[in-house]
Amino acid sequence: MLIRSYEKKDLKEMTAIWNEVVADGIAFPQEDILDETTGAAFFAEQSYCGVATDDNGSVVGLYILHPNNIGRCGHICNASYAVSAKCRGQHIGEKLVLDCMAQAKKRGFMILQFNAVVESNIHARHLYERIGFRQLGVIPKGFRMKDGHYENICPYYIEL
Repeated sequence: MLIRSYEKKDLKEMTAIWNEVVADGIAFPQEDILDETTGAAFFAEQSYCGVATDDNGSVVGLYILHPNNIGRCGHICNASYAVSAKCRGQHIGEKLVLDCMAQAKKRGFMILQFNAVVESNIHARHLYERIGFRQLGVIPKGFRMKDGHYENICPYYIEL
């Protein structure tokens, strides 16, 4: 597996994987599905997008990296990760997070913060904690699940 900066040729696969996670409705706050045009614009506006490719060069996961805030808090970044459902359980997410941390540091960010990790997303939470992220607390009913019920969110951060 190779993790690299995305290229225009990756956009179709990136958009499909992103939309898969959005459609699941249990991890990403976004509700709108991306199309070819909105997907290209969305990924282009990020500070950095990394893709994980398999041995055949197919995109199996990705991340987006961008500032979490502006001005005096502009040194804090935020990221989101998406792995193809058919490739989950292969530690792709961990490799994406570690690459993201290196790219964030390279771009001058000092802290990586996740604002809305759904409490029931135990795989992501265990991964973040294993890498060294610290949970900031719990925001009760901070995430509306696809079926309409609310779950807690757990913000996390790590110093880079």
